[in-house]
Amino acid sequence: MSVLNTDSPTTTPELARPTAPSHPAPLPTRTVADVRAALLARVEIALLDVRGEAAYATGHPLWAANLAASRLELDAWGRLPRRDVPIVVYDDGEGVAAPSARKLQALGYTDVALLAGGLDAWREAGLELFRDVNVPSKAFGELVEARRHTPALSADEVRALVVKRADVVLLDARRFDEYRTMSLPGSISVPGGELVRRARDLAPDPRTTIVVHCAGRTRSLIGAQSLIDAGLPNPVYALRNGTIGWTLAGLALAHGQGRSHEDTPVGDLGAAREGATALARRARVRRIDDATLTEWLADSRRTTYRFDVRGATEYARGHRPGFRHAPGGQLVQETDLHAPVRGARLVLSDDDGIRAPLAAAWLAQMGWELAILPPDAATHTATGPDLPPQPESPPVATVTPARLAEWRAADTDREHPETVVIDVAPSITYLVRHIPGAWWSPRARLAEALRTVIPPSRRVVLTGNLGVLPRFVAADLAAELAAERRELLVLEGGTTAWFDAGHPIESANPRLAFPRDDRYRRPYEGTDHPHAAMQAYIDWEFGLLAQLDRDGTHFFRVIEED
Repeated sequence: MSVLNTDSPTTTPELARPTAPSHPAPLPTRTVADVRAALLARVEIALLDVRGEAAYATGHPLWAANLAASRLELDAWGRLPRRDVPIVVYDDGEGVAAPSARKLQALGYTDVALLAGGLDAWREAGLELFRDVNVPSKAFGELVEARRHTPALSADEVRALVVKRADVVLLDARRFDEYRTMSLPGSISVPGGELVRRARDLAPDPRTTIVVHCAGRTRSLIGAQSLIDAGLPNPVYALRNGTIGWTLAGLALAHGQGRSHEDTPVGDLGAAREGATALARRARVRRIDDATLTEWLADSRRTTYRFDVRGATEYARGHRPGFRHAPGGQLVQETDLHAPVRGARLVLSDDDGIRAPLAAAWLAQMGWELAILPPDAATHTATGPDLPPQPESPPVATVTPARLAEWRAADTDREHPETVVIDVAPSITYLVRHIPGAWWSPRARLAEALRTVIPPSRRVVLTGNLGVLPRFVAADLAAELAAERRELLVLEGGTTAWFDAGHPIESANPRLAFPRDDRYRRPYEGTDHPHAAMQAYIDWEFGLLAQLDRDGTHFFRVIEED
């Protein structure tokens, strides 16, 4: 298998700007060849698929990031921090690319182009399309296993150890909420970024066998290899194929478990720090100081992402100003989500000298330009949860929950209700709880839904989880509804405020104007997927290595053993 050279170029070339027209329209374009050349030259580019996640998961270029048109205003500034970064937007004929490009321009981005011919042009060029989500990270995990021969045990082998009460500890490397949904019976939640830091506390006897698992393969493999590469003396294995493999073996998973690494006191971190530092050194991760970071941030030609890779509670307690929260394991697992600008720089921070070097070591092997800052609690002057930067929402007419409740009560005696409520939150949020009788529609098709699906009404009230997104959605509809002399309002505080005011909500009786396209349900979520779909997912992961070779833009470099 060929792996492209990963040495950084001595100079950083820039992607030439597309030829702009002399008037605002039409939008400039970049060709498939332009995009591929930028990826191979390792210059900054953000290739954005603005379809819903379900459509994105059916096929996309390796380095395309999903930035759904429905959430552009909420997500763009946080995920694309440099306003003049080259951006290329595409869809697959859905008609959302051009409006999304215009919105990005309105948000202040100055180098926005459409992919000439859209996704179909990528196909016609004979280039690779990758299914699913977080593909760069998953493909990298497969390469790590192929190169490092990460030890693994089958579900039956792990089950046999548990049955005979062998000295074994099961560590679930996913987020805690994923662990709670379903996990191996008796396992402990240790998100991947915490594994090296906490494994010695959870398995203090070096003879104890440690089995790391996730739902599929990637976090099992990266987690187990992290412990091995950081010098943990225990026998360490990945659970082959994760909870999917466990389920396919006919074994039962546990639901609602609550064991966490946080329940065990933190011991001496010296050995963990030494192991993580050595691993980062082998991966050629650079260490910088605050002065260098300041210089990088002042460089208007480069994007510099800043991430604090600790847990959410630690982050909220205090972090460096300007650093976003991205737990180390998830940053490695979902790099395209956190850093959609390929070719950007990443700077990581922690407070123990373990979690940042560990995450940086893996990201460096994935071809990212990486640096870590020395731990310094004195710099953690910002507090509170991670709140992405967002533009000020447009002015809209609003209605209080109390007033909306009065309108709805009056409508109960009318053959044709005057008020319709439309929820524009993510569909999964709508299904979990919504105002009784409220409709849900994809944002991109909301105007169509009002014309063809949702019963006509004199008044349209938009809601969402907290009422922020509906304000931007209202701007999409304002002119059309005004022409129809229909009143358009946004529910103050959204569905949360409605619930907090004591009004009823429900999870039954969903009214979907169109099929849900905003969320791709992963085959490894839950246990109710057909076994054939689970096996197909595992087979797909095995096939990623061949796709990487054919694609040729990855620049992955897996370090070998000492």
